Amino acid sequence: MTSTTSTEGQPQVHGIAPHGGTLVDLRVPPEQVAAVKAGVDRVLECSDRNACDVELLMVGGFSPLRGFMHEEDYLAVVSGHRTTSGLLFGLPVVMDTDDDTIAPGDRLLLTYRGQDLAVFTVESRWEPDKVREAAGCYGTTSIEHPAVRMICGERGRFYLGGALQGLELPRRVFPCQTPAEVRSQLPANEDVVAFQCRNPIHRAHYELFTRALHATNVSANAVVLVHPTCGPTQEDDIAGEVRFQSYERLAAEVENPRIRWAYLPYAMHMAGPREALQHMIIRKNYGCSHFIIGRDMAGCKSSLSGDDFYGPYQAQDFARDQATELGMETVPSLNLVYTEEEGYVTAEHAEARGLHVKKLSGTQFRQMLRSGEEIPEWFAFRSVVEVLRAV
Repeated sequence: MTSTTSTEGQPQVHGIAPHGGTLVDLRVPPEQVAAVKAGVDRVLECSDRNACDVELLMVGGFSPLRGFMHEEDYLAVVSGHRTTSGLLFGLPVVMDTDDDTIAPGDRLLLTYRGQDLAVFTVESRWEPDKVREAAGCYGTTSIEHPAVRMICGERGRFYLGGALQGLELPRRVFPCQTPAEVRSQLPANEDVVAFQCRNPIHRAHYELFTRALHATNVSANAVVLVHPTCGPTQEDDIAGEVRFQSYERLAAEVENPRIRWAYLPYAMHMAGPREALQHMIIRKNYGCSHFIIGRDMAGCKSSLSGDDFYGPYQAQDFARDQATELGMETVPSLNLVYTEEEGYVTAEHAEARGLHVKKLSGTQFRQMLRSGEEIPEWFAFRSVVEVLRAV
């Protein structure tokens, strides 16, 4: 927990206590970088996903982890979303490789696109049962699930566990603040509601997370942290550079003092319930006390049948069940619709009053973007539309 002291001597607490009680920072001081890099055994280039995991480990986004999980913790998380110590964790955090010559005791220099990110001391190596991992973490072994394809087709044959010493954070289009930096900008002694997204923000999203500030379990002067992920996501999602521009333009357009904006170096798994828990843990480390759980959060569909891999409220129910133990609270996602008479209201309110609901599907929106048609402002912010049309 980040705290200062006010002029009256009262503690000013910025954000709730991190997961496990300690906000980890694995970065070594600049004057020690050369010594830490000296004597490394070999170089291992990170994938985009690896680089996200390395960064979150370095800055404490995965607190209290101090490196990649060993096999015992990996298996415990796969089978029961907890480490061997009993600490909640949604998904395992491991380094992968196809190199069978890497062995415990090796010191690896982890690089990424010309940068030296960290020195990784390998303490364990094993060959995972990826079918078991898929079933435990994603609830399916179908390769139609993007994360099942990822662990089977992208990740290497072996997993590695061990300690990290951070050297340099990845240079990204999205400027990612550390948990400590985000916490320093939060209001003292107030709730912080986290909003996770991986797509451009439209009017309904904005209504959703600003109305969350008025939930009965949220303090009167709370703020919302809009915290989009900026790592790899589904193949058909909008490119990160475009999403970043849309967020920046929207933040400038709304200028809402009760919104904080930051970006998260996280690679999506589309793991439904497990990912909802992982997102809550990470946002707890960034100081958030509350988390908005959307309908079918981090869900995905079969490309063959079109069926959802998870039930519409499965992630909400699972995250809510873990929230008390995490020391967090959930804010359910309102089912908002736009009406001619009253603007955005809940679907239940609209039905009860017989209001006229206006709809615009994602497919229609994309068609209108391509054709240059006027997009109604009740659906999308003008600044966001301008960014998307410039692609």
